[in-house]
Amino acid sequence: MNHPIDYENDFSAWALYNAQLLREGKFAELDVEHLIEELEDMGNNRPELANCFIILIAHLLKWEYQPDNRSSSWQGSINEPRVRISRLLRNKPSLKPSLLNAIVDAYSDAVELASDDTGLAKSTFPTTCPYSLEQLLEKRFFP
Repeated sequence: MNHPIDYENDFSAWALYNAQLLREGKFAELDVEHLIEELEDMGNNRPELANCFIILIAHLLKWEYQPDNRSSSWQGSINEPRVRISRLLRNKPSLKPSLLNAIVDAYSDAVELASDDTGLAKSTFPTTCPYSLEQLLEKRFFP
């Protein structure tokens, strides 16, 4: 490996190349700007957390507002984002202070998704998330 790899055109090769440079102690050859950017992105899982809450809340709203459509497989669809959130928090406990903000951030998108999936008007659903953090994370909670 004696030539730099373009970050924009082949991220995977770029990452492997820069890892090799680190192993070899060739710090002056590193693409520091993009390394910093990638490290910051790795540390920022708040969007992933919000995405999990969007799916979870949308499914809970559909469960609550369309009781005739409930099924046992739907419970699995509700619990899957709970597992993802739990895993994120287990692997990155520094995200815990971001939970409430992630819920607030996710709620309007969850309502939109629930509205699209059910055909119910957005105004059918509460203006703020009706579920507490504890309820959202509790595997046995189904409104």
